[in-house]
Amino acid sequence: MSTGIRYSSTTLACPSPGALASFYATITGGEVTFVHDDEWATMRCEGARLEFMGVSGYQAPRWPEDSALVHIDFFVDDLETAATRVVAAGARRYEHQPNAAHCLVFADPAGHPFCLTLIDEVG
Repeated sequence: MSTGIRYSSTTLACPSPGALASFYATITGGEVTFVHDDEWATMRCEGARLEFMGVSGYQAPRWPEDSALVHIDFFVDDLETAATRVVAAGARRYEHQPNAAHCLVFADPAGHPFCLTLIDEVG
């Protein structure tokens, strides 16, 4: 197998790359490392890098209807404490929660689903 391919980052389409990069930096304790107008932004946090690409006419995915969509998972120590933090930063908690005892699903300010998941539940 080739060793010439390494994971770099995940890119999310959105209407405002700098604003969305700031949201993810706020909830992860990361930092926005690059912003270019409304075209592109980069956010780095411990163990990850997210890229944000500006898209004219962007439409948010629908949860849970768009079942093939990609979403980001974040490990947390306490679901409700983390939930309060991400909502205060601008996230919206979805009504549909398929596994609320272990994982909570939210929409970021651009409408991308992401999950907060208990660390001790990963096996």
